[in-house]
Formats: sequence, C-alpha cells, structure tokens
Amino acid sequence: MNKLLAECIGTFTLVLLGCGAAVIAGGEIGFVGISFAFGLALIGMAYAIGPVSGCHINPAVTLGVVMAGRMPKAQAGGYILAQIAGAILAALVLLIIASGKADYSVATNGLGQNGWGAGYLGEYGLGAAFVFELVATFLFLVVILGSTGDGVPASLAGIAIGLTLVVIHLVGITVTGVSVNPARSIGPALFAGGTALAQLWLFIVAPIAGAVLAGVLFRTGLLDMPKPPKG
Repeated sequence: MNKLLAECIGTFTLVLLGCGAAVIAGGEIGFVGISFAFGLALIGMAYAIGPVSGCHINPAVTLGVVMAGRMPKAQAGGYILAQIAGAILAALVLLIIASGKADYSVATNGLGQNGWGAGYLGEYGLGAAFVFELVATFLFLVVILGSTGDGVPASLAGIAIGLTLVVIHLVGITVTGVSVNPARSIGPALFAGGTALAQLWLFIVAPIAGAVLAGVLFRTGLLDMPKPPKG
C-alpha cells in the first residue's frame, strides 16, 4: 500500500502543479514556465517517492517498465489505478481552486486538458498529435529506462528525467498540450468533458504505444547497457 499511496500522491502533485501552472498562472509564466512546472514537479517527486515506488506516476511509464522486464506484471494494475486516482483528485482540487476566481469557467478557461485540432492552441491535426505523443513518450521512456539501469548513477536520474519532460513540453505544448501520460490526460478530461473526453483515446493509446516500444527495445537488449563479461 505504501507504493500505491506514493504513486497516487506523486501523480496528484504532477497534475495539480503542472496543469495548475497552465490554468492559474499560464498568462504570467507562459509556455516556458508551464514546461518547467511539469518538469520540476517530476524532479521533486522523483527524489521524494522514488525510493518508495520508483516514481512512475504515469501509466505509460509503468507499462514500459513492465515490458522492459523490470517490474512484475502483477504490480502494474495497482500502480495504474493509483496514478489515475491521483490525477482525478488533482483535477478536482484544481477545479475547486480555479473556480474561486469570479470570471473562471471550465468551459472557457479549461483545466489544462490535452487536445488537438481547430480551436486548440496551434490547431495541429490528428496525425501530428498522434505522432508527437507516440515519439515523445518513446524518447521519454528511453531516458527513464536508460538513466535508471544498472551501473548508472542513481542520484542523477531524477534530474535527467525531469529536464527531459521540460524539453518535451517546450516542443509540444502547442501541438497537444503534452500528455505522454494517460493519467495526466484522464484527470482534466473528466471534468472538462466535451471535446477533451472525445479526444482522450489518443492520449491513452499513443503514449502507451511509445512506452511499450521503448520497453521492448530495452528488454531485448537493443538499448540496454551491455553486461560485463563473467569472470
């Protein structure tokens, strides 16, 4: 239970602070500030709960870790449910806070939900959104699995992973708002409703596909560090 609680709290923190930066302070800090909010929240949680649960705080990461052979399949379901619960709770708390402003409307101002197409940020199409989420999640998992492998300085993993998330946001916010994390997308979409819910499938399918691909490449040894010779 301590691992599941850690995953719930970690995902809650990522979604509340990352999406909160966009909803509450986006006009003041801009895309760069939002990008760093997500990345710094992840870095903080990596060192806070990493020793407890590994700080996946992302269903795609959990599935990628399983595919890489670094986590029993039986644990994955609990992790994913805890992550989704944390994201939903964070979206609810963010909605309560944002609603304290007189002119806030979830229909108008949103809740940091992901999307694509007409009326959404850069108005990129479905194909561009899918490719970005798949490739960005793949690269994200390459960094995660590579920086947490055997023989790699564990103390630096959180920084490497967090800064990678910053760069992914800097590139992709105008494309999809950046998910690379199904839980991060599910939470806000449930309260935003409408188009956010209709488009939610992409932010589940594409990140999982990218993460699974990275996990398979590490499991087969194509991307993993070579093992030292015996003897």
